[in-house]
Amino acid sequence: MFKLAPSILAADFTALGNSISMVEKTGAHYIHFDVMDGHFVPNISFGVPVLQAVRKCTSLVCDVHLMISQPEKYIVPFAEAGADIINVHWEATGADGLPRCIEKIRELNKKAAITINPHTPLEPILPFVEQVDMVLVMSVEPGFGGQGLLPFTLGKAERLAKFIQKEGLNTDIEMDGGIDLTNLHNVLNSGVNVVVAGSSIFAASDIVKATRSFLEGFASVQARRKKNR
Repeated sequence: MFKLAPSILAADFTALGNSISMVEKTGAHYIHFDVMDGHFVPNISFGVPVLQAVRKCTSLVCDVHLMISQPEKYIVPFAEAGADIINVHWEATGADGLPRCIEKIRELNKKAAITINPHTPLEPILPFVEQVDMVLVMSVEPGFGGQGLLPFTLGKAERLAKFIQKEGLNTDIEMDGGIDLTNLHNVLNSGVNVVVAGSSIFAASDIVKATRSFLEGFASVQARRKKNR
């Protein structure tokens, strides 16, 4: 099943509650939180208080993407604030820190996810894929919204999807960065099943129409696959 995760990084914060309500009523599955600390990435976004506020106004899954240094220090605060999925970057944890982060997330009864940057090789994270619920493949350099999708990241998603299938895993593949209606089918056909969309939804003139268009794109790919079986 394909899942849509609108990213509030691109939202108008003066009308955040209303915007989230619109995507929820239209059929979005997750709300994606891009948490930036100005250190791990060259930008600062928002933190725990925003998640606490949003948690009060939506029942959607809150997918928290920690683009921060020392993520292990913030897993508990974000879990307590209402995160359902907690994404930590391989680049921030490495092989030594990642198992501790996954264990802590699991102890808090949250879903765990690994994120990798566009130019990070896929191979180092493969031993950990069976330990998590989702892998987020960044399709732009993290830090700022509105960038164009880097085409080579689709190949990385394809390789990851083949690995997951070969190992008989149920791990989701999420992609974040530059996804719009012009490249949505290519993204889905690469093996991605969780789509993060920021500017394409929350910066659209009609948020409901933009959300519906993504969901229609999902349905189109699903119908084609069913026909080709």
